[in-house]
Amino acid sequence: MGKLLKPGEILEATSNIGLAKANTKPINQVILGILAGAFIAFAAQGSNMAAFNLLAKPETFGLGKLVSGLVFTPGLIFVLIAGAELFTGNMLMFAALFDKKITWASLIRTLVLVYIGNFIGSLLIAWMVSQSGQWGAAANALGARTILIANGKVGLTFGKAFILGILCNWLVCLGVWMSFGADSQVGKMLSAFFPIMLFVTSGFEHSIANMYYIPAGIMAKANPDFLAATGLGADELANLTWSGFFTNNLIPVTLGNIVGGVVFVALAYWIVYRKKSA
Repeated sequence: MGKLLKPGEILEATSNIGLAKANTKPINQVILGILAGAFIAFAAQGSNMAAFNLLAKPETFGLGKLVSGLVFTPGLIFVLIAGAELFTGNMLMFAALFDKKITWASLIRTLVLVYIGNFIGSLLIAWMVSQSGQWGAAANALGARTILIANGKVGLTFGKAFILGILCNWLVCLGVWMSFGADSQVGKMLSAFFPIMLFVTSGFEHSIANMYYIPAGIMAKANPDFLAATGLGADELANLTWSGFFTNNLIPVTLGNIVGGVVFVALAYWIVYRKKSA
């Protein structure tokens, strides 16, 4: 058992962790980013499998979102305990920037390499699942739900996607922040569990999770059986393309994730506790 840190001590730990992340070799940042992308993708596909039938009915939709949230939580737990680099959680590196322990150049390099790694890991799992035959479960209902989830995400307006991204990463970074103060692995797991469960249940938008959800929907859309099971026409799925993925979702959600993690967690706590310390 280690020492349970107080909020001001968590800030110092967060700042030091940010410094260590910035000093990690670039190739290791990419590899650890790939692992994190895969971990989050595993959680995403598992949540789809667990809740697809519940999400299909209005009377069980809320329950389905809760089940999705419960099953999705291992994704961040794997990142924190097994060791990986997640772009969204790394918004806390800004604490080290505010402390002038790292430079803008090292921060941006780390975030870009980790983001690329997350994207590779997520796409790898999406492709492997597409080849596994899993989406044919329940007479193609899982494949249809995979398409419908992705289509809902690319159907958001820029403003809604941006705000949902803020709300999501406020919670994600809160979970990471609390895990830095935990004194045991169980404490780290519980710190991550509740914020992640809450953001998924609420339907907020996570850029790295969407690197699985939307490409998976695009891949599933290519199967005529899955497509037919959605009951939607070509016009209703017009935005479910690679260009729609980037412009309608990934860009605004990523920007929202940055604001949510940096402003409402890293900066907020830095202002309160670093100013107080000074």
